[in-house]
Amino acid sequence: MTPEYNKVHNRFKFNGLHFSHEDLKEVAYSLIKEGEAYEKVTGNFLIDWLNNKDFLYVTTSGSTGLPKEIKLMKQAMVNSAIATGNFFGLEPGDKALHCLPSHFIAGKMMFVRALVLGLEIDFVEPSAQPIFDYEKTYDFCAMVPIQLKHTVNYIQNIKSIIVGGSKVTKPLLEKIKNCEPKFYETYGMTETVTHVAVRQLQSKSAEKETYFKAIEHITFEQDDRNCLVIHAPKLVEEALITNDIVELQSETSFQLFGRFDNVINSGGVKLFPEQIEDKLQPAITQRFIVAGEDDVTLGEKLILIVENPSESKEDILKAIKELKTLGKFEVPKQVYTIAKFSETVNGKIQRKKTIKAVLKS
Repeated sequence: MTPEYNKVHNRFKFNGLHFSHEDLKEVAYSLIKEGEAYEKVTGNFLIDWLNNKDFLYVTTSGSTGLPKEIKLMKQAMVNSAIATGNFFGLEPGDKALHCLPSHFIAGKMMFVRALVLGLEIDFVEPSAQPIFDYEKTYDFCAMVPIQLKHTVNYIQNIKSIIVGGSKVTKPLLEKIKNCEPKFYETYGMTETVTHVAVRQLQSKSAEKETYFKAIEHITFEQDDRNCLVIHAPKLVEEALITNDIVELQSETSFQLFGRFDNVINSGGVKLFPEQIEDKLQPAITQRFIVAGEDDVTLGEKLILIVENPSESKEDILKAIKELKTLGKFEVPKQVYTIAKFSETVNGKIQRKKTIKAVLKS
């Protein structure tokens, strides 16, 4: 029998205490009235979750466009929680660490998973460096890359960690190779009620996977642009067409290349910024992106934009040209700098806004 959104699992615990559906309403009001800023947001979410409506509104992050409000059915969120629980083998009474803000879908879904699956959840302040009980054993945790970067020396007692929200950088991938937990990069969005696919990363206890694998009841296809189309009948009624260019291995697995709207056509050669940025990481210490700029000869030329660099443009280009992994079309033709990237409220780079600001100046 499928759990319903208006029920609280009898094994659910919030910071060590079990609460019934009615008790949890009192907790929510208390968080709103007396809590810290991040707790007030959580209180508001719990009030929305525990009311009699079968839906709630969630705001997208705004990383690929303007933030927008989306209506999500609560039962779809329950279905997502069950699929995640099944994929990771989560059982009632398992312990989860929650360190994400409740503004966005990822933070909301950590609570929903706990309520539906009967997890014992420890909720801590969602800072860039979360403070939690480093000696306690946890079965499951979700983090954004910056949190993982700052806690990588303290996560030895967490069994499985999902990482999403932004790109996992190469230096971070190198660090987690020496860590005990299993790490998974996630693929999803607000519209799909967080992740619909995950990709295992290399660590002491796991091998790296090339392809993202679907969680249950999810299938994929490609449109005529080679972009991913998601079929998730238990999460969203209609097929969801993305702008993410992929190579399908099967209807339940794919390799991700980059966004269709970011592709640069330079002299007839298609360049994927996300792929090039991966290759450039060893040469550049600050945050950066690559983009296309109009060019009379090539149509578009590849440029590099670096945030507040400590090196000169010449030194950056010299380091890039020493890389052995770049194809000849993947070497930027010009370097631009900017004091600060445009960001969403949760720290994701707003690529289009940043490019526009640089090329206008």
